[in-house]
Amino acid sequence: MQSYVDKTDGYFANARQEIALMLPPQCGRVLEIGCGSGATLGWLRQSKRASYTVGVEIFEIAAHSARAHADEVNCLDFEKQDLPQGHGLFDLVLCLDVLEHMVNPWAVVDRLVTNYLAPGGTLVVSLPNVRHYSVTLPLLLQGRWEYADAGLLDRTHLRFFTRDTAVRLVSHKGLESVQCVGAGFERGTRKSLVNALTAGLFQDSLTYQYLLCARKRV
Repeated sequence: MQSYVDKTDGYFANARQEIALMLPPQCGRVLEIGCGSGATLGWLRQSKRASYTVGVEIFEIAAHSARAHADEVNCLDFEKQDLPQGHGLFDLVLCLDVLEHMVNPWAVVDRLVTNYLAPGGTLVVSLPNVRHYSVTLPLLLQGRWEYADAGLLDRTHLRFFTRDTAVRLVSHKGLESVQCVGAGFERGTRKSLVNALTAGLFQDSLTYQYLLCARKRV
């Protein structure tokens, strides 16, 4: 994870308010894996949707900033370490643009559902879509697959997902049916207009990121 040292402060900031429609009215105890600078946890706490917020962040500088916004922040590599004992269960677990950075995100989802998510609790995940035209067209037309400091081909990404594989990642036996939507298709946006004019034929190519949620079986 040494390449994270080169990330700018903005990479770890910005509250992810686009997940609002996937959240329960009251989020209760919230755990965010890869919380960055804590903006999303701070938003949930400030809006009083969360009663207690816990973040996990591998990058120490970001974790330090997050402590100003969350009730508790643990600086650790969640693939290799668990939270300190006595953490209890959480009503909402967030994995926003983090699972693609992991060696085995399937094992991480399994641990979260089995050991951290309370019965009836909600798992919310966001994943970049490698089928987006900005990736597929350069690959198809020019044979180009060039990594960058951020974005769909962020050089710290270890796994790549399409809609189908994203849904399969979150389709855990302990979870009920998975909801998956493409981000950025809100009414009135340019993307929604293009999607409507093309009868949705190119929606997967227009989708930059998928938002997924599922509820743990009671």
